[in-house]
Amino acid sequence: MGKELMLGNAAIARGAYEAGVKVATAYPGTPSTEITEIISGYPEVYSEWSPNEKVAYETALGASLAGVRAMVCMKHVGLNVAADPLFTSAYTGVNGGLVVVVADDPGMFSSQNEQDTRIYARAAGIPLLEPSDGAEAKEFVRLAFEMSEKYDTPVILRTTTRLAHGQSFVQIGERVEPTPLVYIKNPSKYVMMPANAKKRHIDLENRLIKIGLDCNTMPINTITYNDKNIGIVCSGIVYQYVKEALPNASVLKLGTVYPLAAELVKEFAANVGRLIVVEELEPFIENQLKTHGIPCEGKSLFSRQGELSVNAVRAALDGAALSPPVDNGLPGRPPVLCAGCPHRGVFYVLNKLRTTVCGDIGCYTLGALAPLNAVDSVVCMGAGIGMAHGFQKASPDKSNVVAVIGDSTFIHSGITGLIDSVYNKGRTTAIILDNSTTGMTGHQNHPATGKTIKEEDTVRLDLEALCRACGARVSTVSADDIEAIEAIIKRETAIDETSVIIVKKPCVLLDGKRSSDVYYIDGGACKKCKACLKIGCPAIELSDGAVTVSKETCAACGLCVGLCGFGAIRLKSQNAGR
Repeated sequence: MGKELMLGNAAIARGAYEAGVKVATAYPGTPSTEITEIISGYPEVYSEWSPNEKVAYETALGASLAGVRAMVCMKHVGLNVAADPLFTSAYTGVNGGLVVVVADDPGMFSSQNEQDTRIYARAAGIPLLEPSDGAEAKEFVRLAFEMSEKYDTPVILRTTTRLAHGQSFVQIGERVEPTPLVYIKNPSKYVMMPANAKKRHIDLENRLIKIGLDCNTMPINTITYNDKNIGIVCSGIVYQYVKEALPNASVLKLGTVYPLAAELVKEFAANVGRLIVVEELEPFIENQLKTHGIPCEGKSLFSRQGELSVNAVRAALDGAALSPPVDNGLPGRPPVLCAGCPHRGVFYVLNKLRTTVCGDIGCYTLGALAPLNAVDSVVCMGAGIGMAHGFQKASPDKSNVVAVIGDSTFIHSGITGLIDSVYNKGRTTAIILDNSTTGMTGHQNHPATGKTIKEEDTVRLDLEALCRACGARVSTVSADDIEAIEAIIKRETAIDETSVIIVKKPCVLLDGKRSSDVYYIDGGACKKCKACLKIGCPAIELSDGAVTVSKETCAACGLCVGLCGFGAIRLKSQNAGR
């Protein structure tokens, strides 16, 4: 069928489709989001956005139990949420093949940490494959399903941001859908009470020994001999850096990163002089080699932080100096909330009221940046409500503590924090910024949007009714009404019980339409007080002491109008001229 230029994520989706996957689940998280979005376009595959990664994993595990091939996708921190079923499913094993795609983010381009999924694989006892480009990614998905069924185990496919969002030519094939396996009731295998789990743990350990031995002859682990004075052991996208930086080096490329193909590595080590492990983040492969008594170098040459690159590999191993960053003379451009973002007014008010804000993961994390300076903490999905509750329990006299969370994140993992505050007689004020989408990852649906991943109508979760059912007081306000938002926050933070403020307005980017109207500043009326700059809207610009509004950027939300005490900000149609 020919080759196509594809993102790594698209290649993974295509590989799953060709391998006959029947069920694909996920919670959106950069850099993994596009995999499930693309899979949703294949009518032969049932796909869904799950409320969180734990539910996504359990849904895929249930499909595997029923006898079909299932895949669950997430970013690295999403695996923390799914860790509970992950670890125990390593004991139960599978029926139909189960592949867990996890996208790590070295360099933290869109994440709060740099954790290394390979450590999860070792801790759980689950084999992990790591492709080095899109073409391999597609083929590794098929292999992962075959390994899952052959060895009765979930299999992790690890990618990174550079692979997920890089492009490669990928050979397109036909879908081959295996006959679903018959589910046979087997409590000793699938019911993990202690008596059964003890036996399954032994099975897991024996399975890993078997897979480790078989890895030595798997064709995805390859040796290329060139100059034998130096031998490089690597995997994944790092192989591409090594190949370009050191074209004359001998290289062992590991497709199976865990368990280790120990005998193959020993053979390679015996045939080269200096053995060096090149890997991003933790010394995972390096430590495995040393555990097997194979002397090598690794993190003595490379950092445990951030991405590697061709320059970094060359500098460490070839003595070349790192290329200095290009100075293009342009100013730095930190990320900002979009012009017209419905979150901006809330953060403006929170900053004005000098509240302590326990925030959450999403677009609204940007409320921490100047000039809004409103957010005090961001740790993980759903943490804001629990942290605000704990903060106030530790400081009962401090009333101006609030939690801020998005609608999708609240469903993901904020509900239990709210229940905790109600149950334990807290006085948390939780502000749900309801923009009717999962904004940061590209506008995916969730249970409160009333639409599935395929844009089909479904039951719409009523956030207001849900919060009331949890026992909280609930107020709903428009994001456009700054005065009402301020009044409600003052009122709710003063009461001695848990409450929720739902601030509603759809994301400005949802419909993709631009207003024909924009705001402008009447230079005659403007007093240059710069009060309008306090909301940090990227459409409001300051140049040579004069404040202007960019007609190319302005979303005509009107938030700035209420900040001007002189009536200098006015609305005018772009079609009418000025």
